[in-house]
Amino acid sequence: MTPDRNTDIANTMRNWQKIENASIASTGQIIEKTGNPLIRLVAEIIQRDSLMHHRVQEFIADSLEHKAVSLNPEELVEVWGLIEHHIKIENQTMELAQKMLDSTKNQQGLLVQDYLISYLMQDEQKHNDLLSRLDEVKRGIYRSV
Repeated sequence: MTPDRNTDIANTMRNWQKIENASIASTGQIIEKTGNPLIRLVAEIIQRDSLMHHRVQEFIADSLEHKAVSLNPEELVEVWGLIEHHIKIENQTMELAQKMLDSTKNQQGLLVQDYLISYLMQDEQKHNDLLSRLDEVKRGIYRSV
């Protein structure tokens, strides 16, 4: 990757962080303004996600501006069994979420529950994807060693 591209990516991450800060502030205003537990919950979810996005963007920018990310095979081997165990846990949660979605889908009086279970399913799928893609990183490290 060229230095100009690294700088562009880092600058974009910094600009993106400003947008995440606006999201955090906006959801804070929503939380302050409403007493509705569903609206508050959704705003809190988004706010926490935005906080994590900000942290990830910082990591990306720092890795390009200051210190490259290093990950050696031994570090992965040390925890890979735990990661595989966690993947199994995530699969269990997705199975439960799917079972609940099957129970709530198109059921009168369960619209809110279906909405929130759908969110949980998507989040569990996201976790599973993060872990699966970490396996791709592991395979890429072993190929380059």
